[in-house]
Amino acid sequence: MTIQRMDSVLIVVDDLDATIEFFIELGMELEGRAPIEGRWLERVIGLADVREEIAMLRTPDGHSRIELAMFHTPKAISAEPKHAPVNTLGLRRVTFAVDDIDDVVARLRPHGAELVGEVAQYEDSYLYCYVRGPEGIIIGLTQQLS
Repeated sequence: MTIQRMDSVLIVVDDLDATIEFFIELGMELEGRAPIEGRWLERVIGLADVREEIAMLRTPDGHSRIELAMFHTPKAISAEPKHAPVNTLGLRRVTFAVDDIDDVVARLRPHGAELVGEVAQYEDSYLYCYVRGPEGIIIGLTQQLS
């Protein structure tokens, strides 16, 4: 076997507090938040004079994590428009299974979330949508239909 599991997905953000609140409202749990700096970090990520703050959030089942990082130094840079369309090259979205897609979208709206398209039904299987949240982050939401 070459891998054991996927540990986390990293999202670099400018507003750590707002992004944490968004993912908590989605239903994720904050595992911890801490400043990180030093030679070890610099060696791992290949940047000098790094000072950042991270937050680790996990899904309720405990199997998946999102790591949020806010860089103090060096400042984060943007490689694309903040609200890039879903067909932009690179990592575009993370998808979560939810019990009630309409309720989740409604709860995320006060945190800046907007539907990218619309909630659409795929055959008799599930509902699916993309939501753009803080920092231009796109998440997918799926709801299994019975």
